[in-house]
Amino acid sequence: MASTSTTLTLPVLPLDDEVVLPGMVVPLDLNDPDVRAAVEAAQAAARGQTGKPRVLLVPRIDGTYAATGVLGTVEQVGRLADGDPGALIKGRRRVQIGAGTTGPGAALWVEGIEVDETVPDPLPGAVTELANQYKALATSWLKKRGAWQVVDRVQQIDDISALADNSGYSPFLTTAQKVELLETTDPVERLKLAAKLLSDHLAEQDVAESIAKDVQEGVDKQQREFLLRRQLEAVRKELRELNGESEGEESDDYRARVEAADLPEHVRTAALKEVDKLERASDQSPEGSWIRTWLDTVLELPWNERTEDAYDIQGAKGVLDAEHAGLEDVKERITEYLAVRKRRADRGLGVVGGRRGGAVLALVGPPGVGKTSLGESVAHAMGRKFVRVALGGVRDEAEIRGHRRTYVGALPGRIVRAIKEAGSMNPVVLLDEIDKVGSDFRGDPAAALLEVLDPAQNHTFRDHYLEVELDLSDVVFLATANVLEAIPEALLDRMELVRLDGYTEDEKVVIARDHLLPRQLERAGLEADEVTLDESALRKLAGEYTREAGVRNLERSVARLLRKVAAQSELGERELPFTVTADDLRGLIGRPHHVPESAQDPAERRTAVPGVATGLAVTGAGGDVLFVEASLADPETGAAGLTLTGQLGDVMKESAQIALSFLRSHGAELELPVGDLKDRGAHIHFPAGAVPKDGPSAGITMTTALASLLSGRLVRTDVAMTGEVSLTGRVLPIGGVKQKLLAAHRAGITTVIIPKRNEADLDDVPAEVLEKLEVHPVTDVRQVLELALAPAEVGVPVAA
Repeated sequence: MASTSTTLTLPVLPLDDEVVLPGMVVPLDLNDPDVRAAVEAAQAAARGQTGKPRVLLVPRIDGTYAATGVLGTVEQVGRLADGDPGALIKGRRRVQIGAGTTGPGAALWVEGIEVDETVPDPLPGAVTELANQYKALATSWLKKRGAWQVVDRVQQIDDISALADNSGYSPFLTTAQKVELLETTDPVERLKLAAKLLSDHLAEQDVAESIAKDVQEGVDKQQREFLLRRQLEAVRKELRELNGESEGEESDDYRARVEAADLPEHVRTAALKEVDKLERASDQSPEGSWIRTWLDTVLELPWNERTEDAYDIQGAKGVLDAEHAGLEDVKERITEYLAVRKRRADRGLGVVGGRRGGAVLALVGPPGVGKTSLGESVAHAMGRKFVRVALGGVRDEAEIRGHRRTYVGALPGRIVRAIKEAGSMNPVVLLDEIDKVGSDFRGDPAAALLEVLDPAQNHTFRDHYLEVELDLSDVVFLATANVLEAIPEALLDRMELVRLDGYTEDEKVVIARDHLLPRQLERAGLEADEVTLDESALRKLAGEYTREAGVRNLERSVARLLRKVAAQSELGERELPFTVTADDLRGLIGRPHHVPESAQDPAERRTAVPGVATGLAVTGAGGDVLFVEASLADPETGAAGLTLTGQLGDVMKESAQIALSFLRSHGAELELPVGDLKDRGAHIHFPAGAVPKDGPSAGITMTTALASLLSGRLVRTDVAMTGEVSLTGRVLPIGGVKQKLLAAHRAGITTVIIPKRNEADLDDVPAEVLEKLEVHPVTDVRQVLELALAPAEVGVPVAA
């Protein structure tokens, strides 16, 4: 342990907020009165004595003197580097300060006891290791500062007390830490304290350097990006000047573009808010790119662009007639719409309650009847832009209403994109295949269409991406569908239904002559005068080669015919010009596929045996003829009951049960052997067994087939029927009368039986079809049997 020794009397040299440790050499300014008084007092006391003047260096912290000071010798008095008078003083040993005393000069004199700081010799291993550790820390710190000469000096210090006091030169130590080093009299403890303070500082310095490095890298990156952007701007400016463009064409100036654009007030307000956000956002923020994309979309929309409607009603009707044969219902509806629009505009009623007079029409019919092409004709007749939106297979609700802007790759919905594509706020938008819209976990797109297609709501349509109101009330929406039942009821309620049930044979001939043939002649590389199709050939193509509601297969047959003629001409087998007649068709494109029952040999007709009746049905491809076959099982081998085949639905199976029950209960009055129905099993089959069938409209057909089987009377070949049957024999109304009558006409049927309550539907059937059909409205099954069953013949076998 350290022990005290000699008592000294010394003048006090106070050091304000500064500490000098033994071994340190410090210059002091003699202009300070306290420094001058202490040095002069020391010089006065040293006169006549050997040795240098001595002072007591005492730290004065906030006016309070420390308890320990350092004996210092005045090494030299002269001028400092700045020319002021100064003294060079070196610290020697620690002194414990005692009581005050008197002495020469104006300085404060005190008594002090010199502290003995001797250390054991030799040094313990732990102390030697501590000294080496401190030297290593000091060397590391000095190397970072580039003080290589001081490194050598520190390495040469062997005295641990001097080594610890050498830390007094460290600029990072606070005054309080230096005072603590001064008052720690044990050299080993003082060295431990010095090593700890130096280690803590190095750790702080490493953290600070790491932070500074990261900050510097970020600053360097920003400076590099700033420099590159300025260079990019300079290159763009040079390119604009080279191309003769003005400065105002800079696409990045969104505020100027928004203010210059012709936008509605609520859209302008929303756009300027987004511009404010864009100006506050940094270049690295992903929000900036979202806002730019949104602003580009808003600025590209034709907010105030509208095309003037062509209110030439006669001209519009002429356009529709020229581009489409038939379809009178649709043409009348469009003509009515234009007439009403014209009268409203003439009377200043263009906009009422913020809404305009848009229209929502649903065109429902089989494929190939011209639903999609009709949309273009409507736009042409009205003088509007036309946009087609394909909805087949769409399963995501966001496809209609748009994505939220926060998603990567967000886009506005198809409705907004259609408006942008049209470049007008009042185009004709065709929603194609609306019955093919699906739904899954991403939502129901059909439900999203409810607001779009509601005339009472769509003037404030809000897309999820835009989030501003869009007026769709002046848009003419045309929706197309093949199957009416697949359209949701709520959506169908918002649309005006227009049915396209297919073309008559006469209409098909006109369409083929005026539209299909000229188009296919051009595609085949033939001139109009090189190949001519006789009307008989067109009629046979429509009636026997392509039995369909539309004209797609008819166009394919015409194309195939022209290709064959073109190929024969190139091979030198046929001279042009050439007129194709009905007799030439078989040699060119083969035998017909659909020969009417009436044209076949009587023995080969399906109804040539009892138990077969001809019905009418509606499919997704329009109306069609359906045959019903019935047979009775052998009483010895077949069990009693009813067997049904042909992929029948539940409703059709119930109709078969009703037909059987009616005949069992009323067969006697109809003079039918109903005992066979009790003892023998009945089997009803619908051919084309791979096609699912359902519905109640085959009720009277199944009843007629069973009655024919039991009575042995054939069903007339030229008769087809449709109608639901009840247990009492009443014939109930059904749907699709027009389509069924068109199918009967195509199949060569001449007599059709329909329910009496469907008589009003005959008004929709084309007059030329009704002229060729004998239609019998009936109310009871008994009337059906009288009309359909041929008179009994002797020797006619009963189908078993």
